[in-house]
Amino acid sequence: MDSQVKMNKIYGYWRCSTDDQDQERQIRALKDVGCEVLYGDKITGTSDYRDTEELSKLLDKLEEGSLLILSELSKLGRTSLLMQIKLDKLLKKGVNVKTLDKRLDTTTMSKEIVGLIVSILGYAAEQELSQIRSRTAEGRAVALSRGVKFGRKRKYDQFQVAEVMKKKSQGEGLGTIAKSLGMTRSMVQRIVKQETIA
Repeated sequence: MDSQVKMNKIYGYWRCSTDDQDQERQIRALKDVGCEVLYGDKITGTSDYRDTEELSKLLDKLEEGSLLILSELSKLGRTSLLMQIKLDKLLKKGVNVKTLDKRLDTTTMSKEIVGLIVSILGYAAEQELSQIRSRTAEGRAVALSRGVKFGRKRKYDQFQVAEVMKKKSQGEGLGTIAKSLGMTRSMVQRIVKQETIA
């Protein structure tokens, strides 16, 4: 490939959890360095990276000569292997990658240095993910021991539960019960399931 490839568009990718401030900060930083097209995903740090629809669209769209800017390399994935696979695909397409934290710049670094950096940053991301999962599990265990209940709050009361179960025992169908009580069929189904388990 010719080293004088004309630079095409500059793309930016952000990823954050549900914290809007972090999203705004990343978007502003990417615009400040000249990103013309931005893509982003809201996903928690422990979520499955197959859920990054916008990243997938962006990676398909990038073409030779494009520049992809990320706030940090872990935005591509949380494991060394995932980062390496995605980065290799980009480099083979002739796409350059830079990070705002200045740890990676494929426009100026040799292939060997890029490989070393990806390995180190990938290892660090894997360790961080492991710590997040560990702290989350510990926090959840402490909360459970204190009697905290997880999941969404019920949108029905004990009277409604009793009515649903009474009508169900009389042989009425879920749809009929839902209509008669002004509930959705899925809510009636959830009540029946919970009460059957209990």
